[in-house]
Amino acid sequence: MWQTFLGKRLKGAGYAIKGACLLLRTEPSIQVQATIGVLMTIAGFYFEISTTEWMFQVFAIGLVLGLEGLNSAIEGIADFIHPNFHTKIGFIKDIAAGAVFFAAITAVIIGCIIYIPKF
Repeated sequence: MWQTFLGKRLKGAGYAIKGACLLLRTEPSIQVQATIGVLMTIAGFYFEISTTEWMFQVFAIGLVLGLEGLNSAIEGIADFIHPNFHTKIGFIKDIAAGAVFFAAITAVIIGCIIYIPKF
């Protein structure tokens, strides 16, 4: 069964779910971002945001969590390849963290656009 097209997709989805669970269990940065995402979702229900606002909010949460996961993977690979401090590895890790920063700032701006008018 696992050799069929659908079987391979299901197996891949299983790996993705396993990876998401590993991220949530082991990475403090993902735990913080996921908690913020849950709080913003609760706020969305409380303030009865529109469908369009939901789309932007869900996109922003997903973008931040996705990039945070990629950042964790990049850091893990970099540490595996070169466990000691190295300026190039530090540069790579800083760039990955910067991508998360851009996404987080974008998510904050989206949150402000959605929620400031509600106050």
